Amino acid sequence: MLIKSNEDLLVLLDGLLREPQHFWNDFYDTFQNIPFFVNKPDENLVHYFEKNMINPGKVLEIGCGAGRNAIYLAKNGCSVVGVDISDNALKWAQRRMNEENVNIEFVCANIFELDYEQNSFDFIYDSGCFHHIAPHRRVSYIDMIDKLLKPGGYFALCSFEENGAYGGSAMTDEEVYLKRSLEGGLGYTQNQLKEIFHFLEEIEIRKMLSRSTDDLYFGLDGFIVGLFKKEIAR
Repeated sequence: MLIKSNEDLLVLLDGLLREPQHFWNDFYDTFQNIPFFVNKPDENLVHYFEKNMINPGKVLEIGCGAGRNAIYLAKNGCSVVGVDISDNALKWAQRRMNEENVNIEFVCANIFELDYEQNSFDFIYDSGCFHHIAPHRRVSYIDMIDKLLKPGGYFALCSFEENGAYGGSAMTDEEVYLKRSLEGGLGYTQNQLKEIFHFLEEIEIRKMLSRSTDDLYFGLDGFIVGLFKKEIAR
């Protein structure tokens, strides 16, 4: 590959580190007993709505997987666009959507190739995508959030905590490229999330609350959740 632009360089690095689409298709076919595949919304997402920290609006869910959070959002009056790179995940999500009798727009795409207008969404949610973003794409991710989120809108994420029970490598960015691996997903600290999303107002950053399998909501140790707001005037 002859590199002629910054985008060429990013694509080259993607090929060295990022799992291809067929990996995620196989993942959703093979490992359907993984804890976060249950059809329950994240406990932090429920908390935001029950405490009126976020109101219904137009929502983009990044890495929506089998649709558990997208369905909760739709049931709570949101107009939802759920994006995932896995066809198999979205087929599963479509079946769940039909069973729950809600309407969600599911899009199979690389999140860095989304073509939405600036300030399109009131709320952007990411549960489990960010920790699979390689360091060289972190700036692209930040730019995407900043572009698509309306002034006064909210961004929230649920990500691996460093050295968590289910993943969360504590590698430095340099080590990622020396090892040519994300080791299953990068882990983050509260201070790192504050630093990465410094362009947004921090509402809260905390550990995810663990929930039992009998609970109506999903929560596991080893995850960190954060809620941020985009200033109205910047």
